[in-house]
Amino acid sequence: MRDLGAGFGHLLKGQRWVARHGRSYGFGLLPGLITLVVYAAALVSLALWGEDLVAWATPFADDWPSPWPGLFRGFLTAVLFALGLLLSVLTFTAVTLLVGQPFYENLSERVDRDLSPDGTAPESGLPLWRELWISARDSLRIVVRAAVWGVLLFACGFIPVVGQTVVPVIGFFVTGFFLTEELTAVALQRRGVELRDRLALLRSRKLLVWGFGTPLGVAFLVPFVAVFLMPGAVAGATLLARELLGEQNAGDDAAEEPEGDVTSSH
Repeated sequence: MRDLGAGFGHLLKGQRWVARHGRSYGFGLLPGLITLVVYAAALVSLALWGEDLVAWATPFADDWPSPWPGLFRGFLTAVLFALGLLLSVLTFTAVTLLVGQPFYENLSERVDRDLSPDGTAPESGLPLWRELWISARDSLRIVVRAAVWGVLLFACGFIPVVGQTVVPVIGFFVTGFFLTEELTAVALQRRGVELRDRLALLRSRKLLVWGFGTPLGVAFLVPFVAVFLMPGAVAGATLLARELLGEQNAGDDAAEEPEGDVTSSH
């Protein structure tokens, strides 16, 4: 159980790190804000025109006696919006990390330099386009896995009692695991750790992962919170990655350093 507390501690330390580095935090907000606007527009569109989409997809219900077409299509519209909302929560981190790859890469490197005894940070040595391609490819694989879990849990939600008690709890832990994978990928990918190895590494310390990702997933359900927590979540995930790999730290907390240009290459 100690790992649960340690995982949550990394989340808090990451937020404290960005609080001490205001410029890094400010730049780290931009990708989340861009992604939030896009997702909000998509969800509003789904709310406004979802019923029309369902009606177009179910022409066979036109001949049903009233009120069954309305009830059937209303149910499908609610399911469609709920799935859209669930997928937006599961994919928000992946899309934000992809949009903000240069910003979060730089932020993660600065955390590594703060903690490293020799003041250095691991580098992938890959060109930016290659890093973006790997990040997009791996994110798509994780999104597919998360979507499968999401559909399965949504279906299980219709089971009496279990669907209203056990399933939501499992859903939070699943969301926490995938959130942690996406966030630690910034630091682990820079160290050359492939997706399959990252997943195995995270599964080896599930309590640590859940302690970090589950409360973060719950917080991300609150509108706008994800945007403001993302920079600190990336910093905390770098701390978590260092512990998973057994890397030596210069101290328990990241030391402060003068602010530099967050977009500059290291």
